[in-house]
Amino acid sequence: MSITVSDEFCPIDPRPAPIKTEGLMAWVRLNLFSSVWNGLATLIALAFLVRAGAALLDWGLLRAVFAADAEQCHALRGTGACWGVVTEKFRFIVFGRYPFDEQWRPLIATVLLVGMLVLSGIRAFWKRWLVALWVVVIPLFFILMRGNVLGLSHVTTDLWGGLPLTILLASFGIILACPLAVVVALGRRSKLPAIRSVCVIYVELIRGVPLISVLFMASFMFPLFLPPGTSPDVLVRVLAGITLFSAAYLAEVVRAGLQAVPKGQVEAAQTLGLTYWQTQRKIVLPQALAMVVPSIVNIFIGIFKDTSLVTIVSLYELTGSLSLALNSDVNWRPYKIEGYLFIAFLYFIFCFSMSRYSLRVEKHATRSKVR
Repeated sequence: MSITVSDEFCPIDPRPAPIKTEGLMAWVRLNLFSSVWNGLATLIALAFLVRAGAALLDWGLLRAVFAADAEQCHALRGTGACWGVVTEKFRFIVFGRYPFDEQWRPLIATVLLVGMLVLSGIRAFWKRWLVALWVVVIPLFFILMRGNVLGLSHVTTDLWGGLPLTILLASFGIILACPLAVVVALGRRSKLPAIRSVCVIYVELIRGVPLISVLFMASFMFPLFLPPGTSPDVLVRVLAGITLFSAAYLAEVVRAGLQAVPKGQVEAAQTLGLTYWQTQRKIVLPQALAMVVPSIVNIFIGIFKDTSLVTIVSLYELTGSLSLALNSDVNWRPYKIEGYLFIAFLYFIFCFSMSRYSLRVEKHATRSKVR
């Protein structure tokens, strides 16, 4: 049997190039134009966004008034934005009712506090001197805000407001709530019934009511149980309410992280002879907190935004300061939308910064799991 080999060359048809699965065009093709109906919906949405964006651009920039001229704003009312209200009421919105000539004090105090928060978020600055710096900055913050020492005039806490008050309540509420939440979360997993019951009652009781109720009780109901003349400052009571409320929610998030840690980790630590607190501090808590970073940051963002509720107890943070600034001046009262958009922009800057930082922390915390 013989095999004949043909001398004729038969080329193979070229195969189509592989579809690119990475990059912008690949994402657009997969998410926006994966089918006919999906592409049609994308085009309709784009048309709506273009039309709405054009109208917003025309109202917010092209026909807007940026000068603090009330007559010019009234002339263009309904056709263009009046950003002049922000220019006119900027210091009142940012610093609230704090004395006008002394507003350099909350400015410096806020810059110091925000600067310390930024430094504390950078791993390279996690040194012993950072703790010492906090010990100096915290008293200095309250000295600048309150005064009555070093030749500074006394400013009562009911005059604190605007952005400094918002950052104060959010920052110290978070700082004080974190250790309390860890203790409560560990208590809920305790084998001692008394400790476990107290922690469960605390968490369920606080989580069963809205924050506005906690603030109301801390401001108006709590002083009724104290001897006359011994009621703490309203700012202290409000900060305590925010701390207790935030700690209850944080405790549940931390408890979820603790339950996710394999039992083998604890058993291995016990085999090595580590005590309970050594096991929690070196083995369990680092892993538990790393697994719930997104949820923790969600609570932090919620705390920052919920500071707007303190208006009900006559503490005027950003939103409260805006209401005071506009309600007291009939010329600028119609332009609340522009004022609230400015405040929303400030909230967005801080909340977006926290969100991006959480992504960085989450990436660093899960680096050891990447193989």
